Amino acid sequence: MPVLEGLWGPDLRMRDAGLGVGVEAGVCPDEAPHSPVWGPLRTPPITCGGLSLALELPALIRQLRAAWRARRAGPRGPERSTWVESDKEEVEEVKQDIEDRSALLEADGRLNTGHAGVLLVERRGSYPLIDLRILKSNAQQGEVEAGRRKVKRQLSFQRYCHASRLLRGLVPHTPGSLHLLDDDYLGQAAHMLSKVGTWNFDIFLFDRLTNGNSLVTLMCHLFNVYGLVHHFQLDMIKLHRFLGMVQEDYHSQNPYHNAVHAADVSQAMYCYLKEPKLAEQLSPLDVFLGLMAAAAHDVDHPGVNQAFLVQTRHHLASLYQNTSVLESHHWRSTVGMLRESGLLSHLPADVSQDMEQQLGSLILATDISRQNEFLSTFREHLDNQDLDLQLASHRHFILQIALKCADVCNPCRVWELSKQWSERVCEEFYRQGDLERKFDMEISPLCDQQADSVPAIQIGFISYIVEPLFEEWHRFTKPSPLSRTMMGHLHKNKTGWSRLRHAHTPSDTQTHPHTGEPEPEGGGGGGGGGGGGKGEDIP
Repeated sequence: MPVLEGLWGPDLRMRDAGLGVGVEAGVCPDEAPHSPVWGPLRTPPITCGGLSLALELPALIRQLRAAWRARRAGPRGPERSTWVESDKEEVEEVKQDIEDRSALLEADGRLNTGHAGVLLVERRGSYPLIDLRILKSNAQQGEVEAGRRKVKRQLSFQRYCHASRLLRGLVPHTPGSLHLLDDDYLGQAAHMLSKVGTWNFDIFLFDRLTNGNSLVTLMCHLFNVYGLVHHFQLDMIKLHRFLGMVQEDYHSQNPYHNAVHAADVSQAMYCYLKEPKLAEQLSPLDVFLGLMAAAAHDVDHPGVNQAFLVQTRHHLASLYQNTSVLESHHWRSTVGMLRESGLLSHLPADVSQDMEQQLGSLILATDISRQNEFLSTFREHLDNQDLDLQLASHRHFILQIALKCADVCNPCRVWELSKQWSERVCEEFYRQGDLERKFDMEISPLCDQQADSVPAIQIGFISYIVEPLFEEWHRFTKPSPLSRTMMGHLHKNKTGWSRLRHAHTPSDTQTHPHTGEPEPEGGGGGGGGGGGGKGEDIP
């Protein structure tokens, strides 16, 4: 048990001998079995579900420590009179443990074998580990930048701290835990959920009302709306645990690819699943897969694109042979969390494996490099009018298209929401560009804050990615009220970005390298080196 050994230290280890517990160092064998302290611990209450582990192990640890301290140093003075004092001591021990490990890891900047063994166990489904170690591929090939922040992200310290607190009996403040909110906030969140099927749903406000638990709260609600818990006989504890793991494995420091984006895509997916053309044909399995894929489609996203991972020779790029690197990692991470949570463990093996494969097919479809492949197939089906939603394969293809639409639907939202998303995704691009500039790498397209303004990026994105896809979706829905609403917002938002761009464009212009639109002389692309109208409200 490497995790327990790491927490208790090298001098005290618990070994499993059938159902008994013994002590290997410093405690006489003839005293341990007959001691009133050790007596009740003959059968450690550890279950595979983890529930009893979280509830019973803290008491076990306290008794082990009390016996060990009594044996080594004699009485430690008067017994602690309150639980508060006990908890304070536990907190200080956790803090000291983390600080010691942080100092050790920061000293050499890399994982040693012992730490890797512990952390891979605690990493849950996000395997292999995502890290942002930048390989200096020029003069100093193979050297690694290992600052404190990178080490902490690389080692997933938030998850390590959570696991330590859980095993030590402290209340974990994680997305998977029950969050305590004021009744007014809960009432407002519940009121918003009653309108979750409307297109102007404000996911930012919902995330604030749910104390940062928008993804878990939304998905649990949607599963209940569709009756998926009853249909698939899901364990609610396992479902909540799985969703909490997914939400936690999104990186909150990413401006765009975070759990709020996943919740936004899930809400959009729900709206598309309700389309009259589609709703009557979908099976419960289709709905389950569509919602699950939407929630997990970007899990553990590192905040950089595939080209960056390939250029820096990241291990994920090698693992997936430079093809759909991020999407493959999102899928494999999701499968790992499904298996660890045991959400589908009650289903036959062939059924659960088929569901995992279909989830992978949906998530892999979000690879933007395959946009033309899916778009041409979709257009061909619509031209030939040969889509038969009675066929499972055709329904699956439409789910792929729906997920692709949901993933890039931000320009189809109302201006106030669309503008926030646009600024967030551009900020993430600019951060990657700053990293590339810092390490003398070629700056990726759209990532140069001095040359690529927010309006210019959005105009190009709408023109070449969003409009062609949603025009075909508009044809597929024949068209529905929702589709008309989205196309209306899309055209208004594109006009708004054009106004913002031209408002900051001098009369003497040149062609922008990425969008083909006019650009200020010198490639500034927007006032203030890439601000490009950021902060202004032009509908």
